[in-house]
Amino acid sequence: MLFIRLLIILILFSFSRILFYLFNLSFFSDISTLEFWKIIFYGIRFDISTVLIINSPFIILNIIPLKIRYNKAYQFLGKLYFYIINTIGLAANFIDIIYFRFTLKRTTSDIFNFLANEESEIINLLPQFFIDFWYIFILWLLFAFLLIKTSNIFEVKACKDISKNLKYYLKHTIIFVILAFFTIVGIRGGFQLKPISTITAAHYTSAKNTPLILNSAFSIIKTIDKKGVKPVNYFDDQEKLNSIYSPIHKVGEEKRDFKKLNVVIIIMESFSTEHIGTLNPDLEHGKYLGYTPFLDSLINKSLTFKGFANGKRSIEGIPAIVAGLSTLMNLDYLSSIYSGNKINSLASLLKKEGYSTAFYHGGNNGTMSFDVFAQIAGYDNYYGRDEYNNDDDFDGKWGIFDEEYFQYFANELNKTKQPFFTTIFSLSSHHPYTIPEKHKNKFRKGKLEIHKSIMYADYSLKRFFKTASEMPWFDSTLFVITADHTSEHYFDEYQTSTGNYEIPVIFFQNKSKLKGIQKDIAQQCDIMPTVLNYLNFDKNYISFGKNVLDTTSSNFAISYLNGMYQLVKDNYVLYFDGERSVSLFNLKSDKLLQNNLIDKQSEIADNMEIFVKAIIQQYNSRLINNELTVSKK
Repeated sequence: MLFIRLLIILILFSFSRILFYLFNLSFFSDISTLEFWKIIFYGIRFDISTVLIINSPFIILNIIPLKIRYNKAYQFLGKLYFYIINTIGLAANFIDIIYFRFTLKRTTSDIFNFLANEESEIINLLPQFFIDFWYIFILWLLFAFLLIKTSNIFEVKACKDISKNLKYYLKHTIIFVILAFFTIVGIRGGFQLKPISTITAAHYTSAKNTPLILNSAFSIIKTIDKKGVKPVNYFDDQEKLNSIYSPIHKVGEEKRDFKKLNVVIIIMESFSTEHIGTLNPDLEHGKYLGYTPFLDSLINKSLTFKGFANGKRSIEGIPAIVAGLSTLMNLDYLSSIYSGNKINSLASLLKKEGYSTAFYHGGNNGTMSFDVFAQIAGYDNYYGRDEYNNDDDFDGKWGIFDEEYFQYFANELNKTKQPFFTTIFSLSSHHPYTIPEKHKNKFRKGKLEIHKSIMYADYSLKRFFKTASEMPWFDSTLFVITADHTSEHYFDEYQTSTGNYEIPVIFFQNKSKLKGIQKDIAQQCDIMPTVLNYLNFDKNYISFGKNVLDTTSSNFAISYLNGMYQLVKDNYVLYFDGERSVSLFNLKSDKLLQNNLIDKQSEIADNMEIFVKAIIQQYNSRLINNELTVSKK
């Protein structure tokens, strides 16, 4: 009975993986039939581990060598546990069928922090999710029904030797020891030295496809205790480490006059590079229009990079943009044990130069802990939906519509003492992609559901710049426009593991020399050092990015997902699992990342591995030792 019931849930886990694949086919379009079935086969290893972990109390209840096992009430409680825990495990898989499209990873334990912090908003949004994705809920109920129905076919009956005490206890104690041993082996994923983890999946397939091998319950379980990073010691010599990579930005001896320009950072929700026509001249045989006509026109007057996000969620993107702080761990910075560390940011550094600082977001106050981060980062003020104080413009889900909130932002800037540093984060291009009724027929239908809301957000940005251009501070303001992360994708080249991170990084100052679309890459973490350099800032600081206006060194972009570090540098992308390099691709000649060069171009791979190891060691060490600011000593 025990074996059959565990086999049933194991089969259901495998079928949920197939559904995960089918519903997210566009993300795994490069998988051949043979590769798919290999993934299904290797995924069983992770399913076995998960099924044994979550069912371990049920297993113990049924193998413990006591006669109470045959009691009906005892068996009823065991079955109740089995049904509840396994329907929850299946629910995690089914939720990720949809949630994966936004995070590109299996859900991890940080979901509990998110649920705790966003309880009211989740309750508000749940009805909309059920309406939009009702079919996932029905499929989950079907799987739960199959689990209960098939499991009830088999019942426990007392064994023949139950009356012979000595023989019974001896026999079933041996069975208990054997089954307990193999359960432990199964939980560990085999007889190897270390138990399997989320990183193990990368040994069987490419970094992009690892979520398909994993299951969501496994990812949650394996990251529950991952509250921090581990110290690494790739380099014993600190000087050698610093010579390879250092996040300390030191000011040169040459003195320059500090330019007290206003700085406005505009973070556009889910504005992938894919949505922008000007940055995709080759798409659709050169006829691609994109969905951002205003941003296209502004790019022609700006210094623009086809950049990379440092994370896949807003709470990862904002610290990268504002504080040059990547998320190279399983949890976002605010959910980690390091959130109390002292950090420097554009807000804290410029405030010391006499700047007024504020963070604007039209969402409900407390959303994603943006208000908490604003305080940690050193902003003077935070302005949310409460401060806007007019729910006539509420979108019914997330907060204030972009058009009205951007106008509010422009008018508030006009009241702010100069010089000012402000950040605004838009929200209308977020699921469920609500736009005002008055604009219902204003924007053309795109290839994805998000496209109309992208066009609305772009229109809101246009109206903001029109208003701002008439204000006295406009010409003396540096605007930086970027995205928090990418959205779902349509074109193949944006469905790769690098394409999933591509966002614009735009620097605009009216009547300045900041012009041109650059071939060099940029990342969110580069914004802070680039802005400070542009202002001739003359103090040392910490940032895990570089000044992209400095052409003496090559640019790079780094991110972390599914236990894998992704380093983009010099037209190549390297995937490193913390111990070894797994794959290397040439981004210029192999846009779809189909030709792994790890063995053919080992010198390039080795050099990139040295560089990524240096970044990891600096990052982990500084988080652990609270060294995210420059010592005054």
